Amino acid sequence: MNELPTITLGGGCFWCTEAVYVKVRGVTDVESGYSNGHGERPSYEQVCSGRTGYNEVVKLTYDPSDITLREILEIFFVIHDPTSLNRQGNDSGTQYRSGIYYSTAEQKQIADDMIRQMSQEKLFDKPIVTEVLPVADYWPAEAYHQDYFENNPDQGYCAFVVGPKVEKFRKTFASRVKD
Repeated sequence: MNELPTITLGGGCFWCTEAVYVKVRGVTDVESGYSNGHGERPSYEQVCSGRTGYNEVVKLTYDPSDITLREILEIFFVIHDPTSLNRQGNDSGTQYRSGIYYSTAEQKQIADDMIRQMSQEKLFDKPIVTEVLPVADYWPAEAYHQDYFENNPDQGYCAFVVGPKVEKFRKTFASRVKD
């Protein structure tokens, strides 16, 4: 059996990004983690310091017979602000930067083509600042970060920040929501 492909995405706080993608039909696994920084096994506290270069990311495994990478990235560009450098909402720092971290040349091409097309069509008021780089130095986040929204829906940040992002996804991409 062929192994399913993965793509790693940084779209601000990984609790938000994970909470959306666990609901996406065709995405078979979502893991919160850290990538594209320096140092081994970074902790959440180290990453939040802004000194490690790591980004809060989600690693998605997806079934290309059910969802394309382009569809995954269409969701990505709706659920976060790709024009905001090192910031998503009130979360600021390099660990919240917009990034697509690919593992194949085809993934890079799709991401680059989408960004070029969206820029030409002026879909956003400001330039897209999403970095497109090979995935490097990926580390899973601590266990308590996995399925965070599902396990803590009433926590303040989840109720006021994560929940609305999940609802935006549900409304915008109703046909992609898992049953």
